[in-house]
Formats: sequence, C-alpha cells, structure tokens
Amino acid sequence: MKAAVVPALGAPLEIREVPVPTPGPGQVLVKIEASGLCHTDIHAARGDWPVKPKDLLIPGHEGVGRVETVGEGVELVAVGDRVALPWLGLACGHCRYCVAGWETYCTTPQYMGYTIDGSYAEYAIGYASHVVKVPEGITSIDAAPLTCAGVTTYKAIKVGRPQPGENAAVVGIGGLGHLGLQYAQIFGATTIAIDVEDEKLQLAKDLGADHVVDARTDQAAQLEALGGLDLALVTVPSPAAMQAAHAALNPNGRLVIVGLPADNRLELPVFETVLKGISVIGSLVGTRNDLEDVFRLHAAGRTRVVAQTRKLEDVNACFEEVLHRAVPARLVFDLA
Repeated sequence: MKAAVVPALGAPLEIREVPVPTPGPGQVLVKIEASGLCHTDIHAARGDWPVKPKDLLIPGHEGVGRVETVGEGVELVAVGDRVALPWLGLACGHCRYCVAGWETYCTTPQYMGYTIDGSYAEYAIGYASHVVKVPEGITSIDAAPLTCAGVTTYKAIKVGRPQPGENAAVVGIGGLGHLGLQYAQIFGATTIAIDVEDEKLQLAKDLGADHVVDARTDQAAQLEALGGLDLALVTVPSPAAMQAAHAALNPNGRLVIVGLPADNRLELPVFETVLKGISVIGSLVGTRNDLEDVFRLHAAGRTRVVAQTRKLEDVNACFEEVLHRAVPARLVFDLA
C-alpha cells in the first residue's frame, strides 16, 4: 500500500510502498477514504514534543474509511462499516480516568499517528473498541476534520461550561477555531471571534459570529466595550494570545487552552486570577461519546466544515502551507 512515512524525525516525509497491515485480535483494517492534516502531525514528524513518536511513523489521526477486514473477537463493528480513527487509538478502560469517563487521560493510552501508525496511508489499523462509526449523512471529507478539530473544540467548549447569553470568545479562527466558534453558538453563547487575518475574520462573519475582533488593533478596548469575556477558548499556540484572553475575563471567567506553545511556558497574573475567581483549563481532546455528538450535530446541519482537499503525495508541501498559514481552515488528503 501507499503510505507517507517519517524516515527520521525532522526529515521530509517519504511516499513509500509498505505492506498492508493485518488486524490482530480486537482490531480492524480500514481502507482510508480521507485523512485530515492536523498541526499535531507536523509536530509528530519533527519530534517537537518531549515524548517522541514511534520509529518510521505513518502520521494521521483524522482518518475515515470503510472496515475491510476484522480481527479475532471483533463484534462492535462489521466489514463495510464506515468509521473514524481518532487521536485516542486505544484506552485501557479500567484506570481511574477511564472509569470516570475521562478516557482521554488514560494512564496507558495508544495514540493514532503517534505511538501507533496512523491514516496517512491507503489502509490503517484501528481498535474496534475505539473507532467511531460515521453516519451516512456526512461525507468522509467532512468527517475527517471533525474527528480531531471538531471533537477537540467541542470538548473544550463543553468543559468551559458556557451559559446561554454569556460572551464566549474563540481566539484563532483556523482549522480548530472555525469549528469551536460554531459549538459556542450551539451552546447558546454570544460569540466573539478573534484573529489577526482579514480572511479568518471574514470566515467568522460567514459562520455567524456575533462579533469579530481584529487582534492587530486595540483588542482589550474592543472586548471591554462588548462587556468582557465569560469564556475564552484559545486555539493558537501563542502565550501572548492566552494572556490577552485572560486579561479580558470577567469574574468567574474561564480560559480554556488547547494550543501548545513551543517553549511550554505561560505566565499569568495570580492576583487577578484569584480575586476574580478565574479558571484556567487545559483540554486535550474529546471522548468517543463526544465524537458521536460531533457527528450527530453535523449530520443535523448544525455545523459547517471548511476544508480543501489535497493528494497524499503532496504531504510535504501541505505541511508548508499549514506552517505558513496559507489555508483557510483545514486540509484533507483525499484517498478515495
């Protein structure tokens, strides 16, 4: 099969012919139809994070396709089912976090496209217990970004506990933010989109944002005029953006962070945090149940995915597009 392989951390990916994997007990072989490009894939290929990915990695954790064969003992899915292969490839199911419904913080997880091979390939292996069925009313091209960008921002908004009528800001209207903005709308918040690019601000308007704020101008004054923020979701890996969002929070405000700064550092004022009762919340990704919610919302017409398709052979050029912010929202490799 054709696959995009990381030959060495930091090296350009190579398109190689590799053997089609065989599913073991509890696993399924999925013929990939679409695979989204997440910035995490770039971090994985470059070895940017303290915990390094597997050798000769095939990236990708936004894979969608049809189950072609199943391993021994598989009962939850069948040949022909269309499924998504999300970031959480496998959780143990019995640690304190799994039992409490927080499987994304499992103590012994497996991650698609990081600790196990992902979906930048014509075929990929998934665990039957952790693939998620995709409703027939959703295209595979749409389902791919929903599998990470969608479920990540849905969960982030959810843990931010938005109340109807509260001011909720989404900082960074890209692959994640354009979906986070829509989830904030669904939860009934008054939505404020913040970005530094005219195209992204226009996208936010097109998606129905109640207000848009150009962070290149006096962001603080604009947010104060809007009544401050009750919830801020920061999708960009910028400490400055996180600090500016924190500064705009009202008493009992919530700052939810999904962006990961390169230097792993963020300074926030303790005095204001304590006196205003501000919560700072990190959010990784959603659970299987959350992804099912995301698919149901999309099938019901409540969300819109903004994505462009590319060929897997152009993976390195696509990485550069993302790094240079040259994409409207999300890129998806079309392998159908």
